Amino acid sequence: MSRQSKPTACLALADGTIFLGHGFGATGETVAELCFNTAMTGYQEIMTDPSYAGQVVTFTFPHVGNVGVTPEDDETAEPVAAGMVVKWDPTEPSNWRAASDLVSWLSAKGRIGIGGIDTRRLTRAIRQQGAPHVALAHDPEGNFDIAALVAKARAWSGIVGLDLAKDVTCAQSYRWDEMRWAWPEGYTRREGAGFKVVAIDYGAKRNILRCLASAGCEVTVLPATATAEEVLAHNPDGVFLSNGPGDPAATGEYAVPMIKGVLERDLPVFGICLGHQMLALALGARTVKMNHGHHGANHPVKDLETGKVEITSMNHGFTVDSQTLPEGVVETHVSLFDGSNCGIRLADRPVFSVQYHPEASPGPQDSYYLFERFTEAMRARAAA
Repeated sequence: MSRQSKPTACLALADGTIFLGHGFGATGETVAELCFNTAMTGYQEIMTDPSYAGQVVTFTFPHVGNVGVTPEDDETAEPVAAGMVVKWDPTEPSNWRAASDLVSWLSAKGRIGIGGIDTRRLTRAIRQQGAPHVALAHDPEGNFDIAALVAKARAWSGIVGLDLAKDVTCAQSYRWDEMRWAWPEGYTRREGAGFKVVAIDYGAKRNILRCLASAGCEVTVLPATATAEEVLAHNPDGVFLSNGPGDPAATGEYAVPMIKGVLERDLPVFGICLGHQMLALALGARTVKMNHGHHGANHPVKDLETGKVEITSMNHGFTVDSQTLPEGVVETHVSLFDGSNCGIRLADRPVFSVQYHPEASPGPQDSYYLFERFTEAMRARAAA
């Protein structure tokens, strides 16, 4: 039977809704939360973003696969997202940088894809009903136990309460000196002395570390479970809190005490995404699960202190409840989509964080200045 006449992949939602389509990549089953991403580029960076642990990603942009894949664009060593959902089957690559095609790459990496799906309908359902629990299956023979897949989706516990940072963090500390990609050299290494920065890896993307190196930082990466004593033993000029997956309250069980210990030393601190949420928790605020989260490379954010609007890249399913920010913590940025919090800072110290991704991988580069703000804070402290 032809591929068009017999589905080879099935996406089953916990409410019983079924989407049948064409399977590609690895075969088998996976259970996860379903989200949608509105970025028009960067599918490889999205699939390898550790913040997508425990999630299947629906891509609203239909052209996926056209630039292929290359090891240079991996944000971590292996794909982290559980699977991908697309409108059209991935196309053959047409890009001089492509080292492989998307389908072969997914198959080699053990990740399931499904094409031929009405992603507009699926995205509307996610927006209206919230991010659902799903079971995604790929069988070249097209044999599916629909009832069993729905039952597995319903039985999945979900991301609330899960500490996923410990699953994607590094096993041990390491140094990082690779800088941002630039034509024609590609990636180059930072040389010479710089600001000593300890980066806490809750699921750090490589391009964030590259941005720190390009901004003049000597970066030492520590695991998510590092203590304040272990961080301060490196005698850092500043501390960076990375992005990552899961429920911030769960990760905060061990991250918040560390951050509080660092804050006692009056060091510059900069957080992104989960790092932003960790900082907020350490300062006394709370986080809440969003209906469907923010995932894309075209999210407008307003800087409340300058009035400037930045187009940003985002990937988060939880948000800081701005109503719980304590005195002395200033809300600096808000989403123009829904007014949710996108940035904070301490009123009297160089401690700040943002919910979005200023490293632009994928996405616009409007917010790179935040890395320079971090280094300026360390320079001012050194000169004091």
